[in-house]
Amino acid sequence: MFKPTSISLILLGVLALVAGIIALAWPGITVLALVVLFAVYAFTDAGLQAVRAFSSPGSGPGSGHPMLAVLDLTAAVIAVVWPAPTALVFAIVVGAWAFTSGLTEFFAAFGTSDSTGIRAVFTVNGLLSIAFGAVLFARHGAGVAALALVFGLFGIISGITQICLGFLLSRDRPGGGEPRSADGH
Repeated sequence: MFKPTSISLILLGVLALVAGIIALAWPGITVLALVVLFAVYAFTDAGLQAVRAFSSPGSGPGSGHPMLAVLDLTAAVIAVVWPAPTALVFAIVVGAWAFTSGLTEFFAAFGTSDSTGIRAVFTVNGLLSIAFGAVLFARHGAGVAALALVFGLFGIISGITQICLGFLLSRDRPGGGEPRSADGH
């Protein structure tokens, strides 16, 4: 029987798989969409920081909000006006994220008391994330298509490993993801 932990891993895996397929099918649109989403986020955050700046009493915690609003607005305008350099920076940031999360997942595999299969999935997914980050660092200037290709492949492979992990958790643990106690209950 599937429980919340295994179901959420399976759904996350399916979502990553679908995102990976879409990224491979439309690489240019994928990266442009990510840049546009970043610009929307930055514009939204600029507005929120401006509201905070004018609603914060005194010069205490609210004094940095106008500066953050200007910084967010600048980043949003740069993303809209120069999407290619924004995509380059985005590739570097995503590379750092993937590398860091891969290291975390890799070392978490050795700190868990789960079955060998679950540890193996954590290890493989961690190594894939590290490799994805390394590729983005090494080839960040290769352009939009390379980022979308690596992102798509990473989404597909990561999605498959997340789905496998969800099924392994539903099979190996009573309750579908809740750790077993020492007496097996």
